[in-house]
Amino acid sequence: MRSSISILVRVVVLVLVVLAIVPAVEAADRDKLLSEPGVYGTFASYSLDEAWGKQDQAVRIAQLTVLKGVVEQHREKLAIDLYLLRGLSDQADLLFRIHATELRETQQFLLDLQGSLFGKHLKTAGVMHGLTKKPNYVPGMPENLKTELKIPSEPGPKPYVIVIPIRKNADWWGLDQDKRAAMMQEHTEATVPYLKTVKRKLYHSSGLDDLDFITYFETSKLEDFHSLVLALEKVKEFQYNRRFGHPTLLGTVRSLDEIIEVLAQ
Repeated sequence: MRSSISILVRVVVLVLVVLAIVPAVEAADRDKLLSEPGVYGTFASYSLDEAWGKQDQAVRIAQLTVLKGVVEQHREKLAIDLYLLRGLSDQADLLFRIHATELRETQQFLLDLQGSLFGKHLKTAGVMHGLTKKPNYVPGMPENLKTELKIPSEPGPKPYVIVIPIRKNADWWGLDQDKRAAMMQEHTEATVPYLKTVKRKLYHSSGLDDLDFITYFETSKLEDFHSLVLALEKVKEFQYNRRFGHPTLLGTVRSLDEIIEVLAQ
């Protein structure tokens, strides 16, 4: 009985501390951060250590409340998305996708996250950085193809997320511009049948990471994504990939409250 009361007291104290130190902040312009060029995108994946599951549920809930406090504290400058990888990936349990106009703001969030009561149970699986740019259509691309690329994806929730890092080999960068442009047009044409069901976003990583690109996808139809990758493997440009995946991260799109509910079990 005393043990239960002690745990309850600890939970209440932790929650009160979080509520006291995290003032109400105005959220950053999320739509702007997700749509404009010149924004840094960071993908940070973590596994929970063995000690996490051995804790009393009330203690886990308290630490998850701290997680919520850290996220809310940084929403003024960052757009922060969470994904549940546990059960679908052996790489990690959680994935944070963070958008910022200044990469140091992302760094501070990750430092605060790892230094929190929840963060002490996190083991870093990987961190990748990229930068958004304006669409760069290859020279000579047909206007009808440009138009198709602007068609929005189908409305409705897209619960699955896939993240694939890519690195090109030296031969690719050694090709002349015309050859690269022709292969990228072929690449683009292969994606057209899947534009409505597979939402995609590209991040440029050269110089920021040991990658050239980070490709991010959302879909409600994993079979379409599977077919998309098979189609891309058949185009000439694919043979110039030195790295495609490794890791490939597969998870589900979740709200912060949903993540807390799952991890509290």
